[in-house]
Amino acid sequence: MSGSLTLSVSSPDEAREPFLRLVARAALVDGQPPFNDQALIDIGKGTRSLLLAERRIAEGGVAVAGAAIVGQGELEFVIDPEWRGEGLGRQLLEIVLKNPPAPTGAGSGAPDALRAWAHGDHPASRRLAQTHRFEAIRTLLQLRRELGTGAAAPAEVVLPSGYSLGGFRGGPDADDWVELNARVFAEHDEQGSLTRDDLLFRLSEPWFEPDDFLLLRDAEGTLVAYNWLKVEPNDTRVGEIYVIGVDEGQAGRGLGRSLMNAGLARLQERGCTQAALYVDGDNERAVALYRSLGFADHTIDVQYLHRPLPRRGAL
Repeated sequence: MSGSLTLSVSSPDEAREPFLRLVARAALVDGQPPFNDQALIDIGKGTRSLLLAERRIAEGGVAVAGAAIVGQGELEFVIDPEWRGEGLGRQLLEIVLKNPPAPTGAGSGAPDALRAWAHGDHPASRRLAQTHRFEAIRTLLQLRRELGTGAAAPAEVVLPSGYSLGGFRGGPDADDWVELNARVFAEHDEQGSLTRDDLLFRLSEPWFEPDDFLLLRDAEGTLVAYNWLKVEPNDTRVGEIYVIGVDEGQAGRGLGRSLMNAGLARLQERGCTQAALYVDGDNERAVALYRSLGFADHTIDVQYLHRPLPRRGAL
């Protein structure tokens, strides 16, 4: 029988253990994490709210049945696999929609501008979107390819004369990367708005390795492209092309392909047997490049925009 949920706003420190257990259980069942990296970083910075959904159990105690992260105009939530199929996802969503947390930082969206991510495009997510007036506005593809020998081996890295490729060494590299990243992703609100503090936060993550952050400089020493890799320390089977960018002024030189091959070679060197990446479904040029490098569809994430009913008296 379905029970009722109660939500509590929790600090990352207070909720750390039950939250991490929930995330690990969901990731194991679903095959991918229930929250994106930016959402997790923002609760650590205090610019989004972490909500734990608790449910009373027969023994008289309470169990954490789900969690939501809300802020910056976005919502992500998950129900523990043990409690799915009982309508708790609908309850959690309706509680958040009726009682949105107060904005927690610059850029926090109003309730009528709420966007929600569905990681994996599950049928249950589509049903909730349809019944609660959410419209799909963006698809994010996760592509994967094998790493190994023969046909699965990365191709040779070929760079233009005078260009050099090396790992991240801090200092000026940080400022140069923030500036280039802002130009490359000028039309991408999430990635293009990253600050130096955002970068430093990521550099403190357990998975960060300086030599996995590949920086490409031209003959004058100007940073013109990069390929940042992510390998989780407790699972090196799948390595991720975390984010890759090439200065628009360098287009046509094959730098994107060269950086991809360098990244694949580095992931294989780190012991990874598969490479993964995320790309917007409508980025046709990038999708074509990745498919030409052997990447194929793995999962799809969908972003929805909430379309609430007009208020009474509104035009």
